[in-house]
Amino acid sequence: MERLRAVNIASSYGKKKVLCGVDIAADAGQCVGIVGINGCGKSTLLNILAGLRKAQSGEICFDGNRAQGRQPFIRYVGYVPQESNLIPELSVMDNLRLWYQDKAMLQQSLEQGFLGALGVGQMCRMKAGKLSGGMKKRVSIGCALAGNPPILILDEPDAALDLPGKADIRKYLGMYRQMGGTILLATHDEIDLELCDRVFALSRGVGKEIDRTLRGEDLLNQIKE
Repeated sequence: MERLRAVNIASSYGKKKVLCGVDIAADAGQCVGIVGINGCGKSTLLNILAGLRKAQSGEICFDGNRAQGRQPFIRYVGYVPQESNLIPELSVMDNLRLWYQDKAMLQQSLEQGFLGALGVGQMCRMKAGKLSGGMKKRVSIGCALAGNPPILILDEPDAALDLPGKADIRKYLGMYRQMGGTILLATHDEIDLELCDRVFALSRGVGKEIDRTLRGEDLLNQIKE
């Protein structure tokens, strides 16, 4: 089942064109990787797909229905930016309460759901600003999953994390995908591509699907083209 399709997405910053008609699609249960050099438009594309930025042209569909207005994005998409979006002065629990309107659902998720699997329950009393990078990323993912969105969009989810932290994040993403969730993942880390069913490369504002098994110089050549 096709969960997401974006067609002819274009965007500019002033006179500088960043995206020049990008197409991308993802099915339920798939992980789709997005690669490219810095400044190629990965974050801009993710912001558009998450409903945080309006495309200058193009169309986005969820489950075959065209997205119109903000509501479809809220219902379908959880977004995890590269930088922490937590309020550092608040505890982890208070940050979670900003996202989880239903207290019973929050508690259930901490005990038996995805927040529990992420290990967030052990951090609830800690101030968000005191967490390690890996802990912050776990909580950010947990916040993005409030409301059980079927699509999770992540911008370099393991940037600046140590090796155990990266391994933990990949483990949890694998669990989400096995449960039928769709993942869009922008990354510079080749090992992240092991999670991916499809990989798209952005270059000069244009996207193309590439062989997901490419690594090293072969991958670099595709990104630079």
